[in-house]
Amino acid sequence: MAARRALKAVLVDLNGTLHIEDAAVPGAQEALKRLRGTSVMVRFVTNTTKESKQDLLERLKKLEFDISEDEIFTSLTAARNLVEQKQVRPMLLVDDRALPDFKGIQTSDPNAVVIGLAPEHFHYQILNQAFRLLLDGAPLIAIHKARYYKRKDGLALGPGPFVTALEYATDTKATVVGKPEKTFFLEALRGTGCEPEEAVMIGDDCRDDVGGAQNVGMLGILVQTGMYPLHKPSLKQMVKYTCLKNSLCRNDKAHGAL
Repeated sequence: MAARRALKAVLVDLNGTLHIEDAAVPGAQEALKRLRGTSVMVRFVTNTTKESKQDLLERLKKLEFDISEDEIFTSLTAARNLVEQKQVRPMLLVDDRALPDFKGIQTSDPNAVVIGLAPEHFHYQILNQAFRLLLDGAPLIAIHKARYYKRKDGLALGPGPFVTALEYATDTKATVVGKPEKTFFLEALRGTGCEPEEAVMIGDDCRDDVGGAQNVGMLGILVQTGMYPLHKPSLKQMVKYTCLKNSLCRNDKAHGAL
C-alpha cells in the first residue's frame, strides 16, 4: 500500500451528503465553509443523472452552497467523454433533463446504448429497443449501476437493476463510468495535480463513495446522512471507514485528514 501523503484535495459527494433533492443536509453549508477555509482543493463528484450539470448547479445555488460549475464532475460528463472517445451514436436512456450534457452528440441511427436514471423511459417498448441494439452488437454504457437512491419520499430504484436486466437478457457486460469505478475518481482528480494518496473522498455510500475511493488509493470518509442508515457498515468495515455523523468537517484523529 502506498504511503499516505499530505492531504491536498477533497472530493465531496452531493446528493445524500450535501443535499437530498431540494433540501440541504442540516449543517452542510457551514461544514463546506469550514472546509473552504483550509488549504485543500475541493471538488464535487456525483452519480446524479436526473439533471444536467447546469440544472444541478442551480439547485445547489438555491440551497446557498458556494460551488462553481468547474468544481463539479458528474457521471454524465464521464459518459459523454467515453462516447466521444469511442465515436459511437448512443441511444440515450437518460432523463430528459440530462440531455443538455450530451448536446452535439450524434444520436440518429444509434449503434450504442447509454443508460442512466430515466424513470419515464424505463418501460417495455424502450427497453426492448435497447435490447435489440445490444443483440446486434452495440456496446452497453452504464452511467452508473446504483441499486437505489434516497429521495424525500423514501427509497427509489436506481439504474442498476435496469442495466443488470439488459446484461442478463443479452449475455453482455456494461462498461460502467460512474462511481465506484477507478477511472471516475482518476478523472475527477485530473487537473488538481493530486495523486490519489493525496486526496480524500467524503460521501454517504460506503460502497460507491468510500469503497470506490479506497480502491484507487484515496482515503474514505463516510457520513451518517443520506443512504448511510440503509447499509450501516459492519464492525470489520468500521476499521476501514471513517464515519462522521451529520458533518463533513469533524476532526479525523486517525489520519489527521481534515
